[in-house]
Amino acid sequence: MYRFLLTPRWISLHVVVLLVIPAFVFLGRWQFGRYEERSFTSHQATANLAAAPVPVDRLTTPGGTVRVQDKYRTVTAAGTFDAAHQLLVRRRPQEGVLGFYVLTPLVTGDGQAVLVNRGWVKAGASADAVPDVPAPAPGRVTVTGRLRPAETEDTSGIKDRPGLPPGQVMLIDTGRIGGGLPYRLYGGFVELTSQSPQAAAAPVPVPEPDVGEGGGLNLAYGVQWWLFIAVAIGGWILLIRREAADIRAGQAEDGSKRDTKEPTEPIDA
Repeated sequence: MYRFLLTPRWISLHVVVLLVIPAFVFLGRWQFGRYEERSFTSHQATANLAAAPVPVDRLTTPGGTVRVQDKYRTVTAAGTFDAAHQLLVRRRPQEGVLGFYVLTPLVTGDGQAVLVNRGWVKAGASADAVPDVPAPAPGRVTVTGRLRPAETEDTSGIKDRPGLPPGQVMLIDTGRIGGGLPYRLYGGFVELTSQSPQAAAAPVPVPEPDVGEGGGLNLAYGVQWWLFIAVAIGGWILLIRREAADIRAGQAEDGSKRDTKEPTEPIDA
């Protein structure tokens, strides 16, 4: 009855099913892994944003880096803004408008400083035009903001390029920026949320980051891939049963035809 399963057509189908099932298992596990990763990242970021502020030197050091688990932690730093070494960070849209981030070193003393993203300003009339940038507050200030790791092309999705106008950069790359400064920079940078005393005028604040929904979409995709496994197996079994039923029906029909065509013996008088 089931000899048809060994025909070339059916062997090809078996191979396809046996290849598809482990592929769907892998894709489902990958999506579940992404769900766990994004959920952890989202929960960690939410907790960091809600945590009490700590001094910046508790989480990073001059020449150091910012740990992934410390991203978006609220930190404080006190010092004096160095407007002479201020930089503009290109290609930073905000609310659909192209502009710049204003990156100003805050010298904390003892030959150390931390980069502070003071906020956003609208781009000028052309790509090379210098925008209007509010000056930083003079004298000693205390800033509070979100700690961010230094940017790279991979983490930011922005491609670095040479030949920019003086005072402009593409990435907030602490290591590279620090090479041209007369003091050592703390790892990462601070995204300003408030300062005391306040400046007379200031760039537009950078919005609070969107920490996402915890990978819920990845969870749905993972369940979907594993449902496809059940669909593949169920469809495979259904096709086998249908083929077997067709064969049985054909055999029954052939038997019926043979019975009707069988000659009858004459009856003796």
